[in-house]
Amino acid sequence: MNDQINYQNNPLHGVSLKNLLIEIVDHYGFEILYAYLNINCFKTKPSIESSVKFLKKTDWAREKVEAFYLYQFKSLPKASGKQFALPPRDRIIPADQSPGEPAVLSLEDAERLRARQAEKTAAFGRGGRPQRAGQPSSGRPAARSEQHPPAHSKRAETTEKHDKPAAGAKIDPWAKARKAAE
Repeated sequence: MNDQINYQNNPLHGVSLKNLLIEIVDHYGFEILYAYLNINCFKTKPSIESSVKFLKKTDWAREKVEAFYLYQFKSLPKASGKQFALPPRDRIIPADQSPGEPAVLSLEDAERLRARQAEKTAAFGRGGRPQRAGQPSSGRPAARSEQHPPAHSKRAETTEKHDKPAAGAKIDPWAKARKAAE
């Protein structure tokens, strides 16, 4: 009986992926969906059938679309705590919350949102970590060659000369194996 209550509080229960897409595409269109979700199935030759096919195969994209449906189209408050860790289809909406009117979205708002996300990414460096002192502005650590000069030995230089084939020479990847077998 507890499962029935949980499913009654889940707005995605009983809604197929195709019906979900039809609803949001009819309301927003493919262009807005691509602008907000950045999923190529909404940009390159978009259709309901091709989008459903892609979303069924790709878990991260389907969860992104389902979350968009819940929080933008149905205007539900964002999930918190344990519910946020679950995929959108498994989330339970508290009984006192009910779906509202779809959010008003525009391409200009999507562009501003992307610009803000780009600023945050630049501020925290690549990978979402805060920048450390002495780290390059790209957010990436310095290459190994920039950190310490290489220690060249005479043996390493002679090995490099013999390992490199002459220009235009054919490379045989099995040459060493053949010599060992002989």
